[in-house]
Amino acid sequence: MISILRRSLWALLAALPLMAHAVAAPSAHDLVEDTTKRMLADLSANKEKYKQDPHDFYMALNTIVGPVVDAEGISKSIMTVKYSRKATPAQMKTFEENFKRGLFQFYGNALLEYNNQGITVDPPKDESGERTSVGMTVKGSSGSIYPVQYTLEKVNGEWKLRNVIINGINIGKLFRDQFADAMQRNGGDLDKTINNWAGEVAKAKEATEKQPQ
Repeated sequence: MISILRRSLWALLAALPLMAHAVAAPSAHDLVEDTTKRMLADLSANKEKYKQDPHDFYMALNTIVGPVVDAEGISKSIMTVKYSRKATPAQMKTFEENFKRGLFQFYGNALLEYNNQGITVDPPKDESGERTSVGMTVKGSSGSIYPVQYTLEKVNGEWKLRNVIINGINIGKLFRDQFADAMQRNGGDLDKTINNWAGEVAKAKEATEKQPQ
């Protein structure tokens, strides 16, 4: 009897990895919807604290949103092959972290002003390929409607965020142009551009705020 139980236990343990892989990863649509709900719930519960200390808010965003962002893929896209192939693994890792921090800072302040006016996620699109998009609409305090579109790609079988277009502003392209411009101004100094990325994001944010809404 003991030997039968032992064999059954080993069979169960051996099957666990297969069972884990059998659990379907969330769809791109569900991933965006769930992440948005979690982010807004956390914001609602901690808004006053975050207004006093935005750093805590950026840390919360990194915890909630960070895992669904393909930081490596986006970082390479922003650098383009021209610069990413020259970067060391350490430089790429530093830029990945600086990119995520910059992304959260880019729209973090706007989120702090959000007062549950309304966010609607569009119906799911075809997700049979390796790339898809998820749209949503955000209602502003004045009643204006702002479209948001997330581009997602499959990375190791899971959907990850690769780009976002907010009210017609392509964040990926904006950051890519900003990086190329910074490299020119810095005389091709990759470390300087990477380490000063927060300042570049601030310039990009200022430029978008000057555009007509």
